[in-house]
Amino acid sequence: MKNDWQKGYWQGYWSGSLIGVIGCVIGLFIGTYSRPACSQAINWNSSPLNYKNSDVNYENTSAKWENSPLNWDNSQYNYNSNSRVYTNIGDPIGYETISPSGTKNYFNDDGNRVGYRGE
Repeated sequence: MKNDWQKGYWQGYWSGSLIGVIGCVIGLFIGTYSRPACSQAINWNSSPLNYKNSDVNYENTSAKWENSPLNWDNSQYNYNSNSRVYTNIGDPIGYETISPSGTKNYFNDDGNRVGYRGE
């Protein structure tokens, strides 16, 4: 005849094992039939690997006059500029240019490219 502690040990062992098996089955089901929350579909037109969006493309650098902070159209001192970018509260944070291939480039006031939007 088993002692009370032996009965409790085996009941705990089998119930723990059963919960572990059920957890594994649920995990396999979720892993097989759902997509991870962090995955995104990469569109080639928006990809940084696409040369038209690349930092090494001359059209996207501040070395090009149209993208330069020295260009009056992009200057932080030109209050009538159409290329200025502002925060939601109205603070200027940089400027935007559009390359001939349609990529919108975002630069800070120092001429560093801080973002883009491929079209």
